[in-house]
Amino acid sequence: MHIGNYLGAVKNWTRLQHEFDTIICVVDYHAITLKYEPEVLRRRRREMAVSLLSAGIDPNVAALFVQSQVPEHTELAWIFNTITPLGELERQTQFKEKSQKQESINAGLLNYPVLQAADILLYRADKVPVGEDQVQHLELSRVVARRWNAAFGKLTGHTTEDGSEAREEFFPEPEALLTPTRRIMGLDGQSKMSKSLGNTIGLLEPADAIWAKLRPAATDPARIRKTDPGTPEVCNIYHIHKGFSSPETVEHVARQCSTAGWGCIDCKKVLAESMETELAPMRQRATELAASPARVDDALASGAERVRRVAQETMAGVRERMGF
Repeated sequence: MHIGNYLGAVKNWTRLQHEFDTIICVVDYHAITLKYEPEVLRRRRREMAVSLLSAGIDPNVAALFVQSQVPEHTELAWIFNTITPLGELERQTQFKEKSQKQESINAGLLNYPVLQAADILLYRADKVPVGEDQVQHLELSRVVARRWNAAFGKLTGHTTEDGSEAREEFFPEPEALLTPTRRIMGLDGQSKMSKSLGNTIGLLEPADAIWAKLRPAATDPARIRKTDPGTPEVCNIYHIHKGFSSPETVEHVARQCSTAGWGCIDCKKVLAESMETELAPMRQRATELAASPARVDDALASGAERVRRVAQETMAGVRERMGF
């Protein structure tokens, strides 16, 4: 996990888990649409679980589990594949972007958002906390729910406006809870923070490694010399400040930047201090979890047991309504 994941999603989840009945899934089935080594998958799955727990996800509050521990995810995905037109999947922005970079496109990449819809609708979730780049996929989930309900929902005995008999809403149409943090750009300042682009800061990296990445990171291109005034809103470092620094510090950073009171390196030093204040306790928790792997296993097993009951109940209803 990198700080873009944390600021764009996980930091919000740690708050929402206390406001909603929350399910959080480590999506290892989604991770196999590209070539991979099984041992790497196992290691990264555990690393993701440790990162989530270290970042503040409480397994006694939220249900945290691994996707492949609940086979109903892929069963429901296959069912949704049968009611999802090919054209809708080909129009998905992420599919178009990723398919242009590959010579051979596997079906998993195309069907990725169908599995994503199953991940959500399996638990009949009504709210999904997402970043703006996932809104299109969530809209597909809403369309899938609507389409399945219209085809297989039980007749209610009531009529609709067009005179046809209404069907139940077995699957709710989930709403997006947009994260309050805008998309975090990478250290190059050119594209979204992404591991595949090598422009990230790891959530659990030590302070000296973070500083080694922050020091040369791109800032406001107008600030060539220290005496050049800047525009904070176009500076990526300023937006990372918004995620880690106090409102007072953010305001002070903006003033120092726009008046050339600070050079960019001064701004980065203050950011490094703010990041260390928030990230150091996470590193400590991660070290403790690494020393006690049974705690991680128990948390994931408990979460899987909790959600498995919901998943099985949903699939029982789906099978009965579809004639199985």
